[in-house]
Amino acid sequence: MIYIFIFLLVLMIAFSLKYAWWKPAVDWKRPRVLMYHMVREHIDGAKFNKLRVKPEEFEKQVAWMKAEGFHFVTMHELQQNWGQHPEKTVAITFDDGYLDNLENAYPILEKYQAKATIYVVVDRHDRDWSTYKKAHHNSGELAREPKLNDEQVQYLAHSGLVEIGSHTLTHANLDKLDDAGCVFELTESKKQLEQLIGTSVSSFAYPFGIYSNRDVCLAKEAGYSNAVTTKEGIDGLSPDFMQLQRIKISGKDSMLAVKCRLKLGQRGL
Repeated sequence: MIYIFIFLLVLMIAFSLKYAWWKPAVDWKRPRVLMYHMVREHIDGAKFNKLRVKPEEFEKQVAWMKAEGFHFVTMHELQQNWGQHPEKTVAITFDDGYLDNLENAYPILEKYQAKATIYVVVDRHDRDWSTYKKAHHNSGELAREPKLNDEQVQYLAHSGLVEIGSHTLTHANLDKLDDAGCVFELTESKKQLEQLIGTSVSSFAYPFGIYSNRDVCLAKEAGYSNAVTTKEGIDGLSPDFMQLQRIKISGKDSMLAVKCRLKLGQRGL
């Protein structure tokens, strides 16, 4: 009997450490920025299923936020009105520009009238950019994922629910570029996206979350007014708009994990 008690106690402690459900919520006046990539079914044995949130799970998440009274904004709206948003303000973001953002995510966003920002790689087709971070990620898995075409990017930009942001020209690893190369990736992607959608592009996401102080300065000089990282957390009421934190939503997260992430900015301790 004592062994069963010890086993259950260990399970309870492990559960509490994993989810930290008992911790008080970070001030709900501080907006949450969520990071997604794909909304699609998982692929058996695939390396990047953490980037794939199943459509059923994505709808559960958006429906829960809607029911809980979350206020959905784009990144431009978030930055422009920072400090004036109601409690439980959330910005949903997607990186890269996958086709499923339109086919699977957008109908859910439309159903719940939830706004989002999609950071689009301009030269996004047939690129296995995972290798730009780690050379051994050479499976071609991300290159095979269908991407939005230009007409679809235009459609989303004019939908009233989606802001288009830049994710560089080629999903570049900025750390591996000299100043001129970095400037080109930042400015050319902004220019081409603005020509495509017919409106200004002010929001940016650092590819892989890899960047330096140089890149922050160059992004600002290129004309971006806000930029997101992959640093996990919730920014305070006086943030650096060029280094905003996000809450990662994994394709392997349970609904409890998602709720804890929104509450605390991360899962567990």
